Amino acid sequence: MNLSVFFAGMTMGLSLIVAIGAQNAFVLRQGLRNEHVFAVCLACAMSDAILIVAGVSGFGKVAGWLPWFDPAMRYGGGAFLIWYGARSLRSALRSTEALTVGASAEKRDLAKTLLACLAITWLNPHVYLDTVVLLGTISTQFPGFEVSFAAGAISGSFLFFFSLGYGATRLRPVFARPSAWRILEGIIAAVMWAIAFKLIAGV
Repeated sequence: MNLSVFFAGMTMGLSLIVAIGAQNAFVLRQGLRNEHVFAVCLACAMSDAILIVAGVSGFGKVAGWLPWFDPAMRYGGGAFLIWYGARSLRSALRSTEALTVGASAEKRDLAKTLLACLAITWLNPHVYLDTVVLLGTISTQFPGFEVSFAAGAISGSFLFFFSLGYGATRLRPVFARPSAWRILEGIIAAVMWAIAFKLIAGV
């Protein structure tokens, strides 16, 4: 294990995933609700790990040989994010009882939560660009130490998602107010729709 390459991979991985996006917004929301936080963080981090390993092992080249892959992911992911954004906007407009936080808040089914999490992750082409293409390409700068680079990037992903998910729980007193939840849901809807627009428009 080359530590300098390991930390290079961690730094690069963190720099790519720290920006707010569909996946991060979902983790933040789950953390604020204190709902299936561990499972959601683990699902996101494991998904990133699989994609990082695929990128370092050269899957990015294979994806480039499939002309249908990019448009299928763009339109499919865009449609899903439009639907999820509408769902968040509807939540922002619902009654105050549905937006409460704490023991009285209605817990959502774990399977449905994980399904939404995985869909947001795997149907977003930007995830493939960051993990498979970019990190896979950067790893070639460290010949013989690709494993160390991948291990660093994967560690950065685990560190980020679990910090985001569990760190968000400390903000729960703020979001005990229905107005704060309405604002958050509105922001999430805007983020989802903005990303969907970029995907479908090919920006």
